[in-house]
Amino acid sequence: MVLLGAFFLVVFAIVETSFRNSTVYQEALARAEHDPRVITRLGIPLKPGRVLQGQINVSGSTGQANLAIPVTGPRGRATVILEASKVSGSWVFRTLEVQVEGQSERVNLLEADGVREQ
Repeated sequence: MVLLGAFFLVVFAIVETSFRNSTVYQEALARAEHDPRVITRLGIPLKPGRVLQGQINVSGSTGQANLAIPVTGPRGRATVILEASKVSGSWVFRTLEVQVEGQSERVNLLEADGVREQ
């Protein structure tokens, strides 16, 4: 039982580390941490939570990512939600939002002052 438990912990750690080292994960967190609307609600620095949910599938220069990344700041907790596609080696976000705990409205990180990125 102990060996089986250790095996699952090692697999979990490897998967978690690969997610955290991915470009799409790091870019999503950087955008959240530099957005003035998120800073107002959560403060800085943002710290990623321990358990994220979702998947990343990459095949060469293409791929798909759907993640929910828990984060905490000095003023509260939130989840960074993303859907992205990797096209020709670059990640393109379809959805990149922050859902702050206790607030119904999400912060759309693809919009700056109400204008959506192209």
